[in-house]
This record gives sequence, structure tokens and C-alpha cells, in this order.
Amino acid sequence: MKIGVISDTHNTFDAPLREFLEPCDEIWHAGDFGSVEVADAIAEFKPLRAVYGNIDGGVMRRMFNDVNLFEVEGVKVLMTHIGGYPRHYSPKALQHIHASQPKLFIAGHSHILKVIYDPVYDLLHINPGGAGKYGVHAVRTAVRFDIVDGDIRNLEIGEWPK
Repeated sequence: MKIGVISDTHNTFDAPLREFLEPCDEIWHAGDFGSVEVADAIAEFKPLRAVYGNIDGGVMRRMFNDVNLFEVEGVKVLMTHIGGYPRHYSPKALQHIHASQPKLFIAGHSHILKVIYDPVYDLLHINPGGAGKYGVHAVRTAVRFDIVDGDIRNLEIGEWPK
């Protein structure tokens, strides 16, 4: 299964993102959609798993949870918007990591692309960076990868100018 991971779209779901995500079977969004319309456009494009972010309002918070725990092809995934990263997890994310023991932890919020293996919790952390045109990031980014027989493989990064 090919997965596309994005975050912090801030009302952007344009041709470069669609092109990069076209081969994906699912899109996972780690929060800060910016609007229901963007969430709907992504969900119409590909199956969507998501969490809401800090800029997402009441309707978005009724559509999505702040934490999403699920399993795909034998990989347990924990996704939240504000989660931190290895050795710098938020207290709430750390509680969820301890309780669920995911193999893959996805967070957004920072607008900084990070892919880090955490040997302490034996998980891969992915923050896809900021996919939208607004925010502190200089380059828009997204991530895609394959999950095959419980393994995460073929990770690719997409980059576009703001």
C-alpha cells in the first residue's frame, strides 16, 4: 500500500500536491487543513485518515479527532498534530506512545520535515513539514512511502516552492 503524508496545508490542495499524491492509495493528514473544503477535496481525491490541527475550527474538530490510532498492513500508526519528535515529544504524545506502542508516529505543526528513527520506543517518526503556502517554512513538503508486510519502504520526499 502506498501512503501519502501531508500536514499544515492551510487551505492549499493544488496541482503539485495532487501530482505527488496521485500514486498513493491513502492520504494521511496530520492537521491544520485550514478549511472543510480542503478536507473534502482531499477525501474526494483519495481515501483520507486525519487529525485536526490547532488552526482547525469547530466543524473540523467534529469531523476528526486530535489523535488517530490505526493499523495498516501490520503497522500500528499513531497520528496527532502537535506531538514533537524523538527525545522532544509533547507530554500528551508520550502518553499515547507508551499506551499504544506504535511502529510509526506522525505529527505535524512545526512545518519542519523530519524523518527520525527513535530507538528508545522502536518507532519511526515522520513530520511531513508544511504542504501549504502559509507558515514559517521556506519550502513546501510532503512524504510518501510504501507499507509492505509490516515494513515501511521506499520513502520519498516532495518539495515545492511556496
